[in-house]
Amino acid sequence: MKKISEEKGRKKVYEGKAKILYLYGGDESKLVTYFKDDATAFNGQKKGTIEQKGEFNNAISSSLFKLLKSKGIKSHFIEKLSEREMLVHHLKMFPVEFVVRNYTAGSLAKKMGVEEGVKLLSPVVELYYKSDELGDPMINETYLKAFDLGEPKDVEEAKKIAVNINEILKDFFDKNGLLLVDYKLEFGILNGNVLLADEITPDTMRLWDKVTLEKVDKDRFRRDLGGVEEAYKRVYDITSKI
Repeated sequence: MKKISEEKGRKKVYEGKAKILYLYGGDESKLVTYFKDDATAFNGQKKGTIEQKGEFNNAISSSLFKLLKSKGIKSHFIEKLSEREMLVHHLKMFPVEFVVRNYTAGSLAKKMGVEEGVKLLSPVVELYYKSDELGDPMINETYLKAFDLGEPKDVEEAKKIAVNINEILKDFFDKNGLLLVDYKLEFGILNGNVLLADEITPDTMRLWDKVTLEKVDKDRFRRDLGGVEEAYKRVYDITSKI
């Protein structure tokens, strides 16, 4: 079955685990992001499908990008085109993921030998080299120049933006009954400016209920907890009020 963008004659430029990118007509300065229902975990070792995930994630990301824009955070987001499609600026992306952590969970809990759910005294920002083949290894700032992964000043600017984003999103989710445990961000360059890119969804965030600590994110898929669609729907309902 053809994707919506393929039916519109758009040229595919990239397909990842959760999204497909198409050129927007003949304009190489813009891309259409198509959100899939496909779900993966553990660097693609576990695969499945989450019903309506693409629709939920497109709507959630669109709403959160709008929220951040209202707070002065610039991103690649232009507009939501359809239930599964988003129009974005075509950026020169950093091959680096920025992970922001507010509580211990997942790999951080294991690495530090503590239980999940410990509130950190201050947020942690980690850098990971984007490479599925290598398992997205953790790096530090000295790798940037050594391996030509981006201008150190631009990556430092992205880290500062990530910290600002963290305060905005923590406050938003707290007011809606959720803890923002940790999440992944990606950034790119457009006309010399550092812009937020990719997506902000339950695929890329850990969100827990403030009272019960129930997981409301892709960990429900990773850990076979069930209720995956309901979790995504809850985040969709919250963000749709923005």
